[in-house]
Amino acid sequence: LRPDSGTVVLCVNGGTGRIVPGTWSPTLEWLVDRLAPRFPDAGFAQVRYRVKSWKRLPECIADGHAALDWLTVPRRVIMLGFSMGGAVSVSCADDPRVRDIIGLAPWFPEELPLPDLKGARVQIIHGSIDGWIPGVPGVRPSHSRGAIGRLHGAGAEVSYRLIRGAVHGLAVRPRGRLVTLPRAGAWEMAVEHALRGAGAGGDQR
Repeated sequence: LRPDSGTVVLCVNGGTGRIVPGTWSPTLEWLVDRLAPRFPDAGFAQVRYRVKSWKRLPECIADGHAALDWLTVPRRVIMLGFSMGGAVSVSCADDPRVRDIIGLAPWFPEELPLPDLKGARVQIIHGSIDGWIPGVPGVRPSHSRGAIGRLHGAGAEVSYRLIRGAVHGLAVRPRGRLVTLPRAGAWEMAVEHALRGAGAGGDQR
């Protein structure tokens, strides 16, 4: 993260049902490795949870606010949230620098209180065959579609993109190495487009 970055893309990881220390999401790690060089005018940073679990969502949201407090320099912040990171990202939109939220297969629990989102843009990207499979969490696309009305009601401008044949996320890390999931390339293109739409800038491909 360059200290003079006027725009920061703050990456917000997903969670698990277990109470485990916060670690870098394979999906976001894979994306940032490829996309950050295309956005030389933006800085990239991540929220490091103390515990990454949806059972501790309020604590994860507090970690998101703490990361924003740490970012004292940027004039604007684009939240890039995967799965549970979608809920954390939206909850952090009470910071006036956050006007753009990109949710990747985002989870928005119905009991989540939404801040005033007037003037904010929420771009949702979801895999068409996302969902729970044995041992692997997921978020059905019908869930994020179902949240559009609530987001509109809070004042947000919302767009929705479905990636055909995509599952929950882009990559996994078995035995310590990143392995891409189906349609990772389509995800990559969609997220790059969303970042440009949010004004992250960068060189055109």
